[in-house]
Amino acid sequence: MRKIQLMNEEKRDATLALESVKEKQGPVSGVPGKKLEFRRYLATTEAGTYAKLSAMPGDLAQALIDGDPEIDIEQVGKQVGDTQTVFLSSKGEVLHASPKLVDVLFGPDGTERERKPAADIPANTNEKESPVRFTNRRMPKAEVVTKFAFRRTIQIKHVDGLSFDFLYKMAKELHDKGELALLGAGSKGRDPLIFQENGTPYRGFLEGRVDGQKYKLLLHLSNLELRAPGAAST
Repeated sequence: MRKIQLMNEEKRDATLALESVKEKQGPVSGVPGKKLEFRRYLATTEAGTYAKLSAMPGDLAQALIDGDPEIDIEQVGKQVGDTQTVFLSSKGEVLHASPKLVDVLFGPDGTERERKPAADIPANTNEKESPVRFTNRRMPKAEVVTKFAFRRTIQIKHVDGLSFDFLYKMAKELHDKGELALLGAGSKGRDPLIFQENGTPYRGFLEGRVDGQKYKLLLHLSNLELRAPGAAST
């Protein structure tokens, strides 16, 4: 079970559970009563790539017509099962050690500004010394959905009776006001949320829904702001 350390406006914090929100199943492809399976088949081998074929002597077009050198009869058409990621060098050679990652920063005009070794960025959502903060920065729901694109949604859940009261109060406040609260990490609650080491930094918008004594807290995550060309960043 994944966890988040969350602090409310009274500066009281609790360890809570995180659960991914699953999308509703859409239309199913196929015919009634029969399950549709998707399979992958090998289209070509390394010898059939353009780089290899173009190195052949003579007229390549005529060679393709005469002998089909791009097709390995023993391999092409075989079903592909489980696969693994393989890193290749710029020359197409297999790398047997993980490559060194480099951070490349680009300016607004697309030109490269800086290149430096990639640094390991720790996760920051489950730290008791610096919990994620439920801030007083709020935005109406209608405004948030027109300014940010959400990549995923996570549900925050209680783990006992005390944390139920803790979260229910947050949910009711947001529900009654029709607002989303901006969650932030760090000592001042202004840092983006990073859920795993070297993970994607997100802005977190907390939505509360209440139905009687039932509640739901949804954390919407975004790393893309929607702005008209030339508009200033918020």
